Amino acid sequence: MATSIERLTDRQVKTTKKSLNDGGNLWLLKRNNSKLWAFRYTTNGKARKAGLGGYPTVTLAEARKVALSYRQLIHKGIDPIDEVKRLKGDTGKSVPTFNQAAARYILKQRHEWRNKKHTKQWISTLRNHALPVIGSMLVTGITKAHLLKVLQPIWLTKTETAKRVQGRIENILDWCAAMDYIEGPNPARWQGNLEKLLQSPTKIKRLNNNGVERHHPAMPYEELPAFYAELSSKNGISVKALKFTILTACRSGEVLNATWDEIDIQNKTWTIPASRMKAFKEHRVPLTDEMIDILESLHVLNEYVFPGQKVGRPLCGVSMNIVMKKMNVGQYVPHGFRSSFRDWCEEESTSSYGVIERALAHTIPNKTERAYNRGDLFDKRRVLMTDWGNYVTTN
Repeated sequence: MATSIERLTDRQVKTTKKSLNDGGNLWLLKRNNSKLWAFRYTTNGKARKAGLGGYPTVTLAEARKVALSYRQLIHKGIDPIDEVKRLKGDTGKSVPTFNQAAARYILKQRHEWRNKKHTKQWISTLRNHALPVIGSMLVTGITKAHLLKVLQPIWLTKTETAKRVQGRIENILDWCAAMDYIEGPNPARWQGNLEKLLQSPTKIKRLNNNGVERHHPAMPYEELPAFYAELSSKNGISVKALKFTILTACRSGEVLNATWDEIDIQNKTWTIPASRMKAFKEHRVPLTDEMIDILESLHVLNEYVFPGQKVGRPLCGVSMNIVMKKMNVGQYVPHGFRSSFRDWCEEESTSSYGVIERALAHTIPNKTERAYNRGDLFDKRRVLMTDWGNYVTTN
């Protein structure tokens, strides 16, 4: 093997966790979970990079053959990228929109993802956050400014989701570079790029916007089914209140102060009056079969669904926290299950942003969007809460 080119072995290419130079302008670039072949060269003082496809689809031997042909073109004074475009009859019209590129990338990758839910998660996060901003744009026109417009609105409030969105956009644009749709640095690159413009996800996870420790630590939704199964093995009014809180994704105070006259078992509806809601607007909660089972297991002692030890008073506010501490998950709080639900919606659900926000009884801040969504989307929320209940109770 020559010392200047063909430096790599098949084993090195297969096992490497970093970018490698094979010599002769051929590079294997490591990008997150992908490996991409690239031919790097300079023409007229301008650095250019031609994508040769991803590994292992394109083998080391195949990449070397293409690299050799590109070096021969350069020797003749021909730019390889321009020549490839000429041979393809490329006029620029074949450049995909981000929506099209995302669909093609997911189609290519889905057979390599071990978990079938992974495809659904990719589609959900991109649809909810990236596509409204950059979906219709040609990938050649996407800049850092566009990506900041995607990420900044959710970077502090939904940091984990935002970081996933950033990583997924980065992967898609890496694929676009490998396909010769785009040239130059990836605008979605985190290292040395967006990390200079956005706060550290690790620090945000530890602190809230005001620099104080978060008040509502949330259990990761992936841990919920096992926790709920263990919770269901226990008895007591506090246990049932906690289960009801998890299933409804309501605020702790809304659950603890629920009264029987708000509950309509026949129509499977819980109507919380405006006076008890944070936004001072009546909120209807669809009751699933699991929720109704909890309600029917309770004895009607007074007006409160979850009565406390004192006559005529609801269950104490810390009662659910005590249950969690006894189960060795005291680092989380009951109110945090709303965040768990929100994260699950982002990653696992196909429900729209409006349905999710209505389920959480959030006021939609955008006036235009609010005008188009005057209803409470009750039937769609019933489907969402049924899916959530099925997820939580399946172990």
